Amino acid sequence: MRYLVMVQGSQADYDAMSGTASAEGGPAWTERDRQAMFAHMEALNDDLAASGEMLSCDGLAAPDRTRFVTAGADGGPPVVTDAPYDRSQVLLAGYWVLECADLDRVTEIAARVVACPQPEGAPDRPVAIRPIGEGPAEEPAAA
Repeated sequence: MRYLVMVQGSQADYDAMSGTASAEGGPAWTERDRQAMFAHMEALNDDLAASGEMLSCDGLAAPDRTRFVTAGADGGPPVVTDAPYDRSQVLLAGYWVLECADLDRVTEIAARVVACPQPEGAPDRPVAIRPIGEGPAEEPAAA
């Protein structure tokens, strides 16, 4: 079964990882903090690649680089908005697409993700797991 494993973050979280402390994003991360996070994620990704469970993964750019597109009023053209929103709004920060035997296995992997080192006082963001739909079941061919 395929699963999408998602980590979340706010602009304040990204700012903290870049060295700027805030009430929303927690303490400023040091280079040592960042290197510990990178080493943890690299080891996890290496293990998932070696097991054949990882189909793809990536981290996303900071939320301040987000573009929103919404439907226009009364059938008008779409409305395009570049980024400005609450710095504490939590958005998708990264993901893995995994092929795992079952929900228990992908939950074990998510537990490794949340164990990623971070400075004391940094916000603990949940890791979300979603099964990836297989599409509608095929009807048996008529005899």
